[in-house]
Amino acid sequence: MALQEQLDRFKKQQEKCQSTLTSIAKSRPSKPSITPKAVPAAAPPSTSARAPAPAVKFSNDTERLQHINSIRKAPAGAQIKRVIDLLLETRQAFTPEQINDHCYVDMNSNKAVFDSLRNNLKVHYDGKRFSYKSKHDLKDKSQLLVLIRKFPEGIAVIDLKDAYPNVMDDLQALKAVGQIWLLSNFDSQEDIAYPNDPRMVIKVDDDLKQLFRGIELPRDMLDIEKDLQKNGMKPATNTAKRRAAAQVQGISTKQKAKKKKHEISKRTKLTNAHLPELFKNLGS
Repeated sequence: MALQEQLDRFKKQQEKCQSTLTSIAKSRPSKPSITPKAVPAAAPPSTSARAPAPAVKFSNDTERLQHINSIRKAPAGAQIKRVIDLLLETRQAFTPEQINDHCYVDMNSNKAVFDSLRNNLKVHYDGKRFSYKSKHDLKDKSQLLVLIRKFPEGIAVIDLKDAYPNVMDDLQALKAVGQIWLLSNFDSQEDIAYPNDPRMVIKVDDDLKQLFRGIELPRDMLDIEKDLQKNGMKPATNTAKRRAAAQVQGISTKQKAKKKKHEISKRTKLTNAHLPELFKNLGS
């Protein structure tokens, strides 16, 4: 019952407030009504209108341009080496313009570089193109073997290594099949290629023969290797390393019993025919 009375009282208050607001509104002068102006609809974008030009951006290739600039400002010797390296690696002939495209050396704008390359011993210039020129004009393994056989006293490998791209592999292949020897100079560590042609006649002086026979070799291979090193030669074996490996694996390093030496007969193939005194005991 109390709740109903409160609701009735609230409604009366609401009605009183409403009547008060109505009377206040009537007492004010009326204002002219303002009609909102019509906003023109936005015109669709004209297809004929040109799109705005993109903003100008600086080049993202700044590092490459700086690299090219540093090459062209480098000393003439550095630029010459860069060109020779290109010719050696590619084994192709290039015009000055093509060289500029490949390694950024502008030969047409640098007379010193152009003239030096034109007269360089490692460069061939035909009047239009530059190409690499090796000391020996070789194309393959057969030509390499023919050249080595022309030098019984040996030819330096350094003079052969730029003949053609895989020349070093061919040298090792010729050595593997026994057609050449590759011996190292102990002082300079440079390899020398020698022909191993059984048809080649090698003459040995008598003084050298006597010297060879007068040398008594040590019984231990370690001593032999030390003597070789003292005389500037590189041993083909490494006895110390081999013995150490054998001990780790538990293999005995004792020398095997020597086999009985076979007598030389007429059927024996002679490989030291230039030392006839070795065969004095050959039966008739």
